[in-house]
Amino acid sequence: MTAWTWRFEKADGTEVPPAVEPEEFTTQGDAESWVGENWKALLEGGADQVRLFEEGTEIYGPMSLDAEAV
Repeated sequence: MTAWTWRFEKADGTEVPPAVEPEEFTTQGDAESWVGENWKALLEGGADQVRLFEEGTEIYGPMSLDAEAV
């Protein structure tokens, strides 16, 4: 089973703990849906951006959580 995970970062790339603890996702869609539902709490909790990983390999990122900065 493939594990999809998020890394939560400040704008400078420093890793920060997430305000909402993510589960381990088995699909990219599940991982993306979770961020879509929790981005505001993550942003308010100190994360500025996220990176998506599949089994430790970075798939994409950084992706800003600040909708107004995009």
